[in-house]
Amino acid sequence: MEIVLATRNKKKIEEIRRMFTGSGIIFLDLNEFPECPEVEENGTSFSENADLKARAVAGHTQRHALADDSGLVVDALSGAPGVRSARFAGPDATDEQNLQHLVASLNKHAGANRNARFECVLSLSDPQGRSQHFSGTVHGVIIDTPRGSNGFGYDPVFVPRGEHMTFAEMPSWKKDQISHRGRALAAFAQTLTRRQSPS
Repeated sequence: MEIVLATRNKKKIEEIRRMFTGSGIIFLDLNEFPECPEVEENGTSFSENADLKARAVAGHTQRHALADDSGLVVDALSGAPGVRSARFAGPDATDEQNLQHLVASLNKHAGANRNARFECVLSLSDPQGRSQHFSGTVHGVIIDTPRGSNGFGYDPVFVPRGEHMTFAEMPSWKKDQISHRGRALAAFAQTLTRRQSPS
């Protein structure tokens, strides 16, 4: 089975392919479809943005497409950065700039709790635009000083509940087990397994 990952983010592609090693699924990505236009993520929720990307890519490539929209939701910032997580410090912001903007924003709220959660919604769309959702959430806290060199995005300042390491300090296998994307992908994998099982 071939599925097009509706992203050009190399870290995200690597993470998904790693979790499905040996599954028999061939994951293509948008780097293999350079003519595929960028999709404007103007939805108001993670599920809307995931649908926009998955349906556009499935329609363009005429293959099943899997899109992910995910982000960090911080209680003290009224849910920000949320769907703007990748653009929190501006339209062309780097991961480092977004991370610094997050810490600076939290520092303006002295004494505020640092509770946060990562949310991920996957949308699997067929070329006819029919889609199915899979979601995952992980709760934790934001720390002031980035730690670790693995992962990407806000991983260096997010410590999952019950853990002492940030996502960026964890080995990839451990992050895959407990992350928001890992949980959403596990739900996706269960659905694929049921589809492929003989009746």
